[in-house]
This record gives sequence, structure tokens and C-alpha cells, in this order.
Amino acid sequence: MSEPYTGKERKGLFRLIAEVPTLIVQLFRDELESFKQEIAKKVKGVAIGAGLFAVAAFFLVLMVVMLLIAAVSGLATVVPTWAAALIVAGGLLVLAVIVALIALAQFKKGDPGKTVESVKKDVATITGN
Repeated sequence: MSEPYTGKERKGLFRLIAEVPTLIVQLFRDELESFKQEIAKKVKGVAIGAGLFAVAAFFLVLMVVMLLIAAVSGLATVVPTWAAALIVAGGLLVLAVIVALIALAQFKKGDPGKTVESVKKDVATITGN
């Protein structure tokens, strides 16, 4: 008697061997697509980080302007106008530090190393190294 039907098609050895190149090509296509997605994610993070660094630089420029106004006001008069300018400059410095830390976190976000290592492993497996 024959074996009971399990619902799965049994493939012959030659048919399985014939499918290997197709499977390898599909594997490389999938790995390449994964790599593209990771690179796109990293580029987006770098762009956001660069924009936030630009905002931080803007706040630093404003802080320098405020410090110059404070110095001028401090030398021109003994009125508390310079103290107010120093408080505003300190606030801008705090904002610049916060934005710079957020930007740094965006730059560090995402690493395409996982896909690169996966592709290297696949190549090594195929070449037998």
C-alpha cells in the first residue's frame, strides 16, 4: 500500500536542487530590500538630527546676541536690564543643550549593521567559508 496523503506535495531531489538558484536569488533580493529599508531609516534619522543641530546652533547664536546685549547694557548702566538679558541668554543656552541632546539621540538611532552582517553570513554560507 502507499502512504496516506498528508496534503503536502513531495518534491523530488532533482526538483529541489533545481530550485536552489531561485531561492538564492530570492534571498539576496530580500536581503537587499531589508538593507534599503534600514538605510532609509538611518538617513531619515540623520536628517532629523541635522535639522535639530541647526535649531541648536540658532539658539546658540541668539544666546551670543543676548550676551552681547547684556554686556553692553551692563557697561552702559547699572540698571538691572543686563540681569534680564543674562537670564534670557541662560534660558537659550538650556534650550540649545536640550535640542543638541535630542539631535545626538537621533544621530545614534538606527544601525544597518544587522543586514550587512546577515548578507556577509549568507555569502560565507554559499561560498563555504
